[in-house]
Amino acid sequence: MPRRPLEPAADRATLLRSGPFHQALRVCIRESGLSLDRIRSRLAQRGLTVALSTLSDWQRGHRRPGGEQSPLVVTALEEILRLPGGSLTRLLDHRPGLDERSGALGELLDALPGSRDQDAVIITQQQKVLIDAARRCESVWTHTLVRARRDGMDRYVIRSFVDPGTDLDGCEIRALENCRVGTILRHHARGVMVAELLFDHALRAGDTWVFEWESFGRSTRPCVDHGHGFRQPVGHFLVQVRFDPAALPAECHSYVRSGPDAKPCRTGVLVPNAHHTVHLAASDVVSGVLGIAWRWP
Repeated sequence: MPRRPLEPAADRATLLRSGPFHQALRVCIRESGLSLDRIRSRLAQRGLTVALSTLSDWQRGHRRPGGEQSPLVVTALEEILRLPGGSLTRLLDHRPGLDERSGALGELLDALPGSRDQDAVIITQQQKVLIDAARRCESVWTHTLVRARRDGMDRYVIRSFVDPGTDLDGCEIRALENCRVGTILRHHARGVMVAELLFDHALRAGDTWVFEWESFGRSTRPCVDHGHGFRQPVGHFLVQVRFDPAALPAECHSYVRSGPDAKPCRTGVLVPNAHHTVHLAASDVVSGVLGIAWRWP
């Protein structure tokens, strides 16, 4: 029996407010009860010819509407799916991925040649966040599986935005498996850091590579949130937050944001399990920020 793809537990109203486009479209199609073939037929009745593969790619996040006819098709989809006018169209105004051309992050990446290259297809990314008894983030462990898009890929550049009250010079990146730490650059005024993880050798196009690292950076303030921004599509994403038994939150929820500075929209209530852990899983993520937030008693 096929396994149903994982995705944030967001309702239609939340996704239509915050996106991303492909998840909003997928949920709206599912709730409409219409098959893709039926939707294609109704588009054809309006004089709009769209391939089934195109509709499938749109709802899976593999492609975004961008052709000359696309605005008309998206508007027609709003009518066919009985959505408010402009609700899907507005989501296309959000640029996929995070803006890396300006601000503190842009300055750091400008100083690190090749740091903006998207040489890797990210197949899977998993994170585990440990919160200590003092309510601070003790560490973030990350496990990543990538496939090289081209010959010569030999590194992966991570971006990190630290919490207020964190000593950026005290932040540490530790390579755990199949990589080593290269250049690290810090922007102290904005609390931003980028770091290279170097592989053992250059990959050929199509090669896969799995690697792990861990980041440490104690803050003087309690941690209330962990978010992950997507600069390129990720096939499967999983984040866990584990709380020390001596410091359990009063409430937890998952959220989505269209960008780092956008207002978060709650997507579900999370209840710690017997291991004091909550998690969020998603698939085919192409843009925005996914995360978990909590409130202390």
